[in-house]
Amino acid sequence: MSIQDNGPKPNAFDIETATVQNDNYRAVAWTGKFLQVTLMSIPPGESIGLEAHPGTDQFLRVDAGKGRCVMGPDKDDLDFQQDVTDGWSIQVPAGTWHDVINTGDEPLRLYTIYAPSHHAAGAVQPSKEVAEEAEESGADEPPEWTFQPENSEPDQHAG
Repeated sequence: MSIQDNGPKPNAFDIETATVQNDNYRAVAWTGKFLQVTLMSIPPGESIGLEAHPGTDQFLRVDAGKGRCVMGPDKDDLDFQQDVTDGWSIQVPAGTWHDVINTGDEPLRLYTIYAPSHHAAGAVQPSKEVAEEAEESGADEPPEWTFQPENSEPDQHAG
């Protein structure tokens, strides 16, 4: 299944099929003015990466594989831990340190909804390394037509 980000126009697609078939670390499926839908595939033994989004709430849903979600008020205080598998959802309040680690032997397939939009519209990043390079270079910024909170702090990454 091929997904084309046509945001902010109306859109509908089979998100479960698209998520399960996605082989990219990150693929932005739709970008709206106030939220964004992104598909992710995390290889066995790898993770999204410990991070916090000060101005962004995040919703994640697992559609294949199994993992462990960790969250907390500080990168050294991850007091919430939950094993997750197909059908589980994760809600990350803005500013919360979080990570999702693939604990299985197959790719962990999930989608995430950011509010507000968080990545470049239509971005496709085949690996975590490519995604990190895009973020560091400024190539992975949300479109200027999206709502972004004023005076929001930049994302924080552990390590």
